[in-house]
Amino acid sequence: MNDQPPKVDGATVCADFNAINTVLHYTRAAHFIGLWKSEWTLIERYLPDRTAHILEAGCGAGRVAVGLWHQGYRNITAFDFASELIEQADSLKQEQGITGITFLQADATRLGESSLIDYTRFDGVLFMFNGMMQIPGRENRRAAMRELSRVCRPSAPFIFTTHDREDPKDLKAWAKEAELWAKGEQNPRLLEFGDRYFSDETGNTFMHLPDRKEIQEDLALTGWTHVHDTTRNELASETPKVRNFSDNCRFWVAKKS
Repeated sequence: MNDQPPKVDGATVCADFNAINTVLHYTRAAHFIGLWKSEWTLIERYLPDRTAHILEAGCGAGRVAVGLWHQGYRNITAFDFASELIEQADSLKQEQGITGITFLQADATRLGESSLIDYTRFDGVLFMFNGMMQIPGRENRRAAMRELSRVCRPSAPFIFTTHDREDPKDLKAWAKEAELWAKGEQNPRLLEFGDRYFSDETGNTFMHLPDRKEIQEDLALTGWTHVHDTTRNELASETPKVRNFSDNCRFWVAKKS
């Protein structure tokens, strides 16, 4: 009899995002935090055209999409695979009388299942707040990258964020984690080195923390060319609300090859 707990998979993460505490967490962020200064700095730099058709993956309760609408963007398609979050995003859209944003439930690894996304060619794509790193399994994250590349026009920018496994303050902790993996004593629910699965007041969270080599390899194999990366702290001085909502992260910019 196998007493090992099940590995974290897409169904696990989807259920966690549909849980009430998590939904409330992201809904509050959409209503009261909005677009980060760092996010806006890169979006305005690489997608300055307010008529550009933007695809936002992992949109949550609409924080980024609605923030961009208030900056003048009127052609946004945003999706998340958590139905409860999409309901909250639609509610915020209606509450503010917003037109020009389409919210959809979809899976980043299988965009062909959503005809509205599959038959559109986007001018740029966003995957903010470490959303791509909440897809369990490197091959699944690569599948999402390929799908996002497939639905974009040539040279379209791709802006996303990750946590940084090479952050100097975390090196000792990751060295200890590597020892656990070498001995087979890591959390049995994890798939790969760099994974974390933890619980706090907002609910359960899966997160993969990559190093730079991993991201650069994955971009090169999935139709993207690395353009730039930098930490949030290097981009902007965020408000206390943003800093309380999220730790420092690394921003990545790529372009469709």
